[in-house]
Amino acid sequence: MPRLDPWRRDRTSPLVWLVAIVCAALAVSVIIAGIVVFAIYMIYQPKIPYVHITYANLNKLDYDQSGLLAVELALTVAAENDNAKAGAEFSDLGFILQFHGIEIAELKADKFDVPKNSSLPLNYLVPSSVIPLDQGAMEEMDSALKQDKVSFSINGQARTRWRVGIFLSVKFLTRLSCQLQFAPSNGSSIGGIGCSSKSH
Repeated sequence: MPRLDPWRRDRTSPLVWLVAIVCAALAVSVIIAGIVVFAIYMIYQPKIPYVHITYANLNKLDYDQSGLLAVELALTVAAENDNAKAGAEFSDLGFILQFHGIEIAELKADKFDVPKNSSLPLNYLVPSSVIPLDQGAMEEMDSALKQDKVSFSINGQARTRWRVGIFLSVKFLTRLSCQLQFAPSNGSSIGGIGCSSKSH
């Protein structure tokens, strides 16, 4: 029967050592990355860029009893970057203007940058083609004209990116959903100004 050597020890496989070293290096990297991100957050205190409506006016509303509608609106949508130490980028910006669920016009903008702690106004003159209204929309328009208060909805989104240098960026999707109300008698806005987007 073979005798056991009390001084003999099993050696750890080199592969096990290699895996342990790699895991330790990854853990250290994650900790360092977390510290760096936290430090950047504390230094820059990022705020999410957003858009909001600052001006709206109904320049023209032509409607006849056959249910044909044509409008012209002037809108200003401001892109805001409240970050004091970082620039922001806006892209894929697009909004749909509707009346009673019927599309009136589409508002778009090419990619643009907003410097730190500033805003950029986007001015739109929105003329529509002649749009036929369905029965429900015609009833709503008739009621709106009698009350001198017509409502439109504007819905859409934009992609935003908060940037620090060329290496660190954080992306968001900001959505805008607002009701715009006007007095057809003079075109002035009676609601919707200041409506802001929400980011995700």
